[in-house]
Amino acid sequence: MKSIKVYHYDAFSKEPDQGNPAGVVLNGDELTDAEMQEIAFKVGFNETAFPVKSDVADLRIRFFTPGHEMNLCGHATMATVYALKSKGLLGDKTKLTIETNAGILPIKINTSVNSELFITMKQASPQFKEFAGSKEDLANSIGINETDLHADLPILYGSTGIWTLLLPIKRLSAFKKMEPNNKQFPENLKEMPKSSVHPFCLETYDSNADMHARHFSSPYSGTIEDVVTGTASGVMGAYYAKYINNNFKEPLNLIVEQGHEIGKKGQVRVQVSKNEDNYDVEITGNAVYVKELDVLLEN
Repeated sequence: MKSIKVYHYDAFSKEPDQGNPAGVVLNGDELTDAEMQEIAFKVGFNETAFPVKSDVADLRIRFFTPGHEMNLCGHATMATVYALKSKGLLGDKTKLTIETNAGILPIKINTSVNSELFITMKQASPQFKEFAGSKEDLANSIGINETDLHADLPILYGSTGIWTLLLPIKRLSAFKKMEPNNKQFPENLKEMPKSSVHPFCLETYDSNADMHARHFSSPYSGTIEDVVTGTASGVMGAYYAKYINNNFKEPLNLIVEQGHEIGKKGQVRVQVSKNEDNYDVEITGNAVYVKELDVLLEN
């Protein structure tokens, strides 16, 4: 049996056991795909990340849920870059590129006045696709009623690297009622049966935040809910720019809050800028080291 060291970081928070947990495995180049998947399954976090060598970028990061490999993960990117930087493995680099299955993405590392690290990640160009299914069945699949949905905003699939269904909700109070039945998602999401579901609203707990959200995983991922979601927050920012406030001229700076209902709150900063035919989306966050885990591989 082989023992693998996994570093547990919480992303989008500076307080351990808040924010979104991710596993980071630093010796990814020594592992097979099957071993990476086994580690992610045994760790059990929504994502475990494996930085490996890249021929086209400063490094490549591979992301695994307990069920399968993902193209991109915002919170696990934050955790991985934070781990590499804080352990001195990036030297004095403050800009780098990461190769992902969603493309090559630029990363910036900033240090605040009190020496905290903040990591900014550019995401892929936002895409949106129409949802044509039953709103009633969709609402029921997360434990709420169709009357809880926001009547004036469209329900859309959105992606800045990973597809999720953006589901606008009328009131913050509805989020406490939500209980997802993830197994129902594929039959309701006929256009994209592997998509996750991301309800959000414009009412927030924190007066500084612009949007509140929860994130319910695809049943194929092996998890139920993601605590604080970087990629979905990015595409929420693009949605906000396109469908809620599309007359902005300067870059739009938003704060997305998530995790309150499950006792692990965190925040993602999202910046949206207009380019010639679409939007540029960046997310910024931080991370905190929690502990080491040892995972035994059976093969």
